[in-house]
Amino acid sequence: MKGERRLARQLALQALYEVDLVAHPLGEVLNQRFTDGEVTPRVQAYCQKLVVGVVQCRELLDRYIQAHAPEWPLDQVAIIDRNLLRIALYEFTIGSVPVKVAINEAVELAKRFGSDSAPRFVNGVLGALVPMQAEITEALRTASKRAS
Repeated sequence: MKGERRLARQLALQALYEVDLVAHPLGEVLNQRFTDGEVTPRVQAYCQKLVVGVVQCRELLDRYIQAHAPEWPLDQVAIIDRNLLRIALYEFTIGSVPVKVAINEAVELAKRFGSDSAPRFVNGVLGALVPMQAEITEALRTASKRAS
């Protein structure tokens, strides 16, 4: 499942990048990612869970991220970095992924898709958010219940 989850995260990053950059409809963006016959149903399901979860929680995720990277207004952070932070924060809060795994995966994707400074930036911001994990988890769950 490790390889499948990594692929799902990569596809989720690509989908969130497109949604962030050009605001294409979420359903169309996801369908495009899944047209490749090599994308298994488990990869599709996890990718969709990440993308939909991040999009639904984006405002709250962004507030926490911004509070821990105040010198970088979120709209000025590279789209790749911004979405890696959102995915990892979502995963280690309401996504039930161990913190170290979520951060490591985000850093690995930052190495692959981000700038030279992206891995350090992503690691630093996520590391600063770890002590607030319980608070963020509760805030996201409360917001999700209200939205339902």
